[in-house]
Amino acid sequence: MWLLDQWAERHILDAQMKGDFDNLPGSGAPLILDDDSHVAPELRAGYRLLKNAGCLPPELEQRKEAVQLADLLKGIREDDPQYAEVSKRLTLLELKLRQAGISTDFLHGDYANQLMRKMEEE
Repeated sequence: MWLLDQWAERHILDAQMKGDFDNLPGSGAPLILDDDSHVAPELRAGYRLLKNAGCLPPELEQRKEAVQLADLLKGIREDDPQYAEVSKRLTLLELKLRQAGISTDFLHGDYANQLMRKMEEE
């Protein structure tokens, strides 16, 4: 691996000397780094790779799916056969999220209702 590191460094230095890195978008601006202090140090690189690839941790994927199912339920009549199936899937996801220690208050619309009332007051 040491030889590979030297090779990469040499190519980076050559590119710098040629000016390949000059005038890049964001050049001279400070880097915006995510706060990953809550992630174990040995997992940070892997999490960053997954995040940059557009992948979410399993809990957030489940939360995203729960929101989609809740929106789907709003558009289905209660006497529709799909309603029971979607409702069961949502209940199961809500249970999994609670077991993972994630609040499911976002599914019940209380926050959205409070926000709408606050906006109407102003």
